Amino acid sequence: MSEINEQTIHEKIKTHILNEQKKISLWEQIKEDFTVPKLNDPALESSFELFFNYPGVWAIMNHRIANRLYNRGWTKTARALVGISSLFTKTDIHPAATIGRRVFIDHAIGVVIGATTVIEDDVLIYQGVTLGGVSLDKGKRHPTIRKNAVIGSGAKVLGNIIIDRNSKVGANSVVVCDVPKNSTAVGVPAKIIKKDKKNCKLAHDDLPDINKEMFKYLIERIHILEEVLKEQDGIDVSDKDKRLEEDYNKFINAMNSIKK
Repeated sequence: MSEINEQTIHEKIKTHILNEQKKISLWEQIKEDFTVPKLNDPALESSFELFFNYPGVWAIMNHRIANRLYNRGWTKTARALVGISSLFTKTDIHPAATIGRRVFIDHAIGVVIGATTVIEDDVLIYQGVTLGGVSLDKGKRHPTIRKNAVIGSGAKVLGNIIIDRNSKVGANSVVVCDVPKNSTAVGVPAKIIKKDKKNCKLAHDDLPDINKEMFKYLIERIHILEEVLKEQDGIDVSDKDKRLEEDYNKFINAMNSIKK
């Protein structure tokens, strides 16, 4: 996809979001934001908790006001409002960022959203997420997050890229390339591990353990090399191998007990 075509996609998405926002008042949008936690957080037991335990809701609400001020030329006032908001919510959202409806930032602490970020409707963002840039150039330098995407805790989504519809980014992943729709991306840098699975859900306890797979490969490779050396040179390391096997079993038992 050419850079011109990508820029056109970003602009179309942003324009669509802005047009949709014009259909409802600021007050209606804020009321809608306060209903979102009930759909995304099973820990919510009463509406009273929204006022004291959900900084993400307040961060979004403050951004709604700051964004409208910013777009009308009140840039300094908008920046001041965002600065005050970040002190209380520990969330840094640039007032120029475009955020759609029913976006929920769960726990919110440590979330950073850059100026040219575009977020469509019904996106779920967890704590510690950065939607940042990798360039100092003017223009679109932050990501576009499309509808129904989920960004896991601590994930870093960097640059002018697209996380497409219904896609998921695993916790602590670093994403620097586009993620296609209905996909899951994990790792540093992030790799696509699931594609085109309808209604896929991000289960943080059901992601592949890349380190585990690598260690498994290395252990098997070392075992093969040892067998070759034994056959070629007639080296007898059975006693050491037995002790090593015992240590290995202890390690496996310890890992299993931690997992439980």
